Amino acid sequence: MYSLLRSVLFRLDPERAHALTLSALRITGSFAPLRWIVSQQFKTPPKPVHVFGLDFKNAVGLAAGYDKDGIAIKGLSALGFGHVEIGTVTPKPQPGNPSPRVFRLLEDEAVINRMGFPSRGAEFVQTQLNPKLHMNLVERAVGFSPRKKVADQWKWNTILGVNLGKNKDTPNEEAVLDYLALLQNFAGLADYLTINVSSPNTVGLRNLQGREALERLLMQLNQQRLIEQTQHKKRIPILVKLAPDLSAVELDEAIEAILRAKMDGIIVTNTTLGREGLRSNQRGESGGLSGSPLTVKSEAVLHQTIKRVNGEIPVVSAGGIMSPEDAKRRLDMGAALVQVYTGLIYRGPGLVKEIVKAL
Repeated sequence: MYSLLRSVLFRLDPERAHALTLSALRITGSFAPLRWIVSQQFKTPPKPVHVFGLDFKNAVGLAAGYDKDGIAIKGLSALGFGHVEIGTVTPKPQPGNPSPRVFRLLEDEAVINRMGFPSRGAEFVQTQLNPKLHMNLVERAVGFSPRKKVADQWKWNTILGVNLGKNKDTPNEEAVLDYLALLQNFAGLADYLTINVSSPNTVGLRNLQGREALERLLMQLNQQRLIEQTQHKKRIPILVKLAPDLSAVELDEAIEAILRAKMDGIIVTNTTLGREGLRSNQRGESGGLSGSPLTVKSEAVLHQTIKRVNGEIPVVSAGGIMSPEDAKRRLDMGAALVQVYTGLIYRGPGLVKEIVKAL
């Protein structure tokens, strides 16, 4: 069925097609009978994994970038994911880069994006995750309080991560203030948080991956995490997402900073600026490349990361996972979890079930 749907979606502008599928998932998640039907269609066998002190129903997650504002979590969870990572969320709303900013490279089974963290901002996303805030927002909009059991609305049926990023107009010297504010906003709402310092589409952001800058940032976040832990009576795991374009020395230094700051995990990798071996005539578009061409590079970074971490903290593998074989290989290499995104575009939502069954 997805091959037919894909032929329709691929005739649309990529960003428009994405908006349509996200809206469909939002609607699916909003109606319990429809959500049940979809969840039965994509039901995955139980293959639990315990990572970061959390119990995942399986090792397959959705990478950040698909649901940037947390509007379709329930619909996405019906697809069988063991975890869903929303975002990247920024403190203040921002539009991101001008369109066109997403390009399909069909010959390469790849995507180039230069979105630039489009986000409705932390306050909006908080209302999606906090039932009381959401119902207050609805009440203000319609003039009365809807008669609905709020608690029943917020059952994700999956582990929820929130990916955090600084605003475009925040200089790197002040980036810690953005991340601290986001940590305070979401520590009580998410199961884990991811610090995104690796997107190639926000000017200067990747400079925060340098050892000194990264350690300084993460040390302050760890101190704030201890305060939030007391307030919320739980320890929120913090992961750091790294780029695939770091040199071996830069990667080692970034990992050292992550370990020294007592972070809980590493996600490798984000999209790449590399264009090696591409055939598509759109290969010259600027932005981050994902999909099949990222597979080899992402696996190489995963191998180095697992070797350097040496079991101290778990590693999550993302980037270029296009098939069950790709996912199984990453887990066999030592990854604790895997995340998919571009693979869904080319293979469809059934990819999640296929991967879990193959594990």
